[in-house]
Amino acid sequence: MKKIKLLFILLSTVMFAQNNGEKEIARALDDWHNAAATANFDAYFKLMTKDAVFIGTDAGENWQRAEFMAYAKPHFDKGRAWNFTAVERNIYVSKTNDIAWFDELLDTQMKICRGSGILKKEGGQWKIAHYVLSIAVPNEYVDTLVGIKKEKDSLLLIELKSNY
Repeated sequence: MKKIKLLFILLSTVMFAQNNGEKEIARALDDWHNAAATANFDAYFKLMTKDAVFIGTDAGENWQRAEFMAYAKPHFDKGRAWNFTAVERNIYVSKTNDIAWFDELLDTQMKICRGSGILKKEGGQWKIAHYVLSIAVPNEYVDTLVGIKKEKDSLLLIELKSNY
């Protein structure tokens, strides 16, 4: 009976730690989004690792942290960055509890977008290491969207293929 109680306590502790880690991750992501919504530049970038990458919705938006900071600074300085609110989120945590990955649906000024990425635990705090933002396009509109971006994408593909 003592072994069963001990096993139950150990399992409960592991399950609580996992759930608690997910709550910490969700809080970090919510705080990050809130920092952008309130144009708090320092808080926003403190929640990213020093080697973070931000991938935006445009094919040319693949920024290292310093580049992204330079892009974002004028927006934050105007007091209006961007306002993303998670409406659905899935969080997955590594067995070592120091890496997590997630996907989320967001309510944004661009309507529904999807964010996904990776967080690392640094100094006991979860930080965004890699973030990908994409505009969610209903399948029935994909052909129309492809038609809208066809010319620009064709030119960009020529450039990208010549540099690859």
